[in-house]
Amino acid sequence: MIWQEHLLDDQTHLAETDPGGMLPSVANAAAHVRTAYRIALESGVDKLQGRPRAIVVVGMGAPGLVGDILATVCGPGAPVPILTVSAHRLPGWVGAADLVIAISGSGFGRETVAVATEAVRRGCHLLAVGRAGSPLDAIAKQASAMFVAVPTHGPSRSNLWLLAIPAMVALSSLGLIRADADDYEQMAVLLEDIAHRCRPSSESFVNPGKTLAMELAGNVPLIWGSSAVAAVAAHRMATQLGKNAKYPALHGALFDQVATFDGPMAERDIFADEPGFSVRLVVLRDRDEDPELSRRRVLSIQLAEDRGVPVSEIMAEGEHAIQRLATLIELVDYASVYLALGYGLDPTPVSAVAELKSRISQ
Repeated sequence: MIWQEHLLDDQTHLAETDPGGMLPSVANAAAHVRTAYRIALESGVDKLQGRPRAIVVVGMGAPGLVGDILATVCGPGAPVPILTVSAHRLPGWVGAADLVIAISGSGFGRETVAVATEAVRRGCHLLAVGRAGSPLDAIAKQASAMFVAVPTHGPSRSNLWLLAIPAMVALSSLGLIRADADDYEQMAVLLEDIAHRCRPSSESFVNPGKTLAMELAGNVPLIWGSSAVAAVAAHRMATQLGKNAKYPALHGALFDQVATFDGPMAERDIFADEPGFSVRLVVLRDRDEDPELSRRRVLSIQLAEDRGVPVSEIMAEGEHAIQRLATLIELVDYASVYLALGYGLDPTPVSAVAELKSRISQ
């Protein structure tokens, strides 16, 4: 499979290779924020009261990332622990004093439906987010629990903000997140701006999404976030590269990644007939950096450059944590799709994942 960067400026190729409409889905992020916020208010999520002992977010894949988003936006000083469960069982200690937020883009996810059922059986407070008329919807209705019906379309990873915003509004009503209508509207405005800059008709040399894709091609990205917010975006980037571009990527602690600067994939043979895969450090930056982490970021980049390891830096935009996180995610989502299209791959299907699920269900 050969990387062909000229394809990124071929509008016919972009349309024909993306029949599932992943690029338009990424561009719809701002609309998803506005729609999800409106539906959350109409569903009464902003009227939740009380303070649960713990919040357990249940979901697989992109819905599971919502738990990390909530924990990050609440911050380390949150008075309530927030746990993500991406499995078919609740931890043994979860009970009637806890709030379980079950999220499934389709509402049919086996693991999520099973855990939601278990939560009801244990007497937990339940908030469910998914598609209307789904098994998850039925469970919530049977338990007289709150259900937020969101108009998801396509894979869950293309509906992240439709799934995440209702949960954010719920935590705002519980006093755990400080965010109002203006914060969400500014989030949407920032996403619209990135969508404009990364639009398919924008040429590669001025399009940040295409530029990042070109930097990643032929390299194994080592993705590191310079703050808790950026670390969540780093996780999202690695999973999006895997699913959209079918491309390997690593994310994690800085010191675990720095060791690879001395490894075999950090070497670059400029005389080789064909370039081999080598590492590239991708640093997702946040304005709200701890001074020590900021210092480590600068030193790590210097270390990479000293060893000839290329570096890509991406800066978050916005004031509120949800805005900074959303802008990082929007750009890396675009890059993952453009990387797939540059290799001639349809970014929507994930046949290996579908086959694995089929084998598991047998």
